[in-house]
Amino acid sequence: MTADVAFTRWLAVGSLLGLIALCLAWELWLAPLRPGGSWLVLKALPLCLPLAGLLKRRMYTYRWVSLVVWLYFTEGVVRAWSDKAPGNWLAMVEILLCLLLFIACALHVRLRHQSARAAAAAAVAR
Repeated sequence: MTADVAFTRWLAVGSLLGLIALCLAWELWLAPLRPGGSWLVLKALPLCLPLAGLLKRRMYTYRWVSLVVWLYFTEGVVRAWSDKAPGNWLAMVEILLCLLLFIACALHVRLRHQSARAAAAAAVAR
């Protein structure tokens, strides 16, 4: 595994963990919809599913996470526009984490495909 691929892997895992932590903190303590927390905290559960796949470097997981993350991005945009502070600031952090996660997943897939092509070309050249 090259350094670029390892970096994109850890960027993806880190931004996913950050997104999970943000969802939990946001809906339980920082700016819940109702005092004391809300059921919207359950939105963090789907984010926990791909964590194992990202850690095990499963290409399929990187692909579908790069699509699912747009649901959270959309929520962030809507809440950044409609919520009052501090909810709108938390939504902007959510948008940033979603963009980081998407970029990391897209780069990871691209770099792994390039490295696989290079390995195949080297094998043919032998």
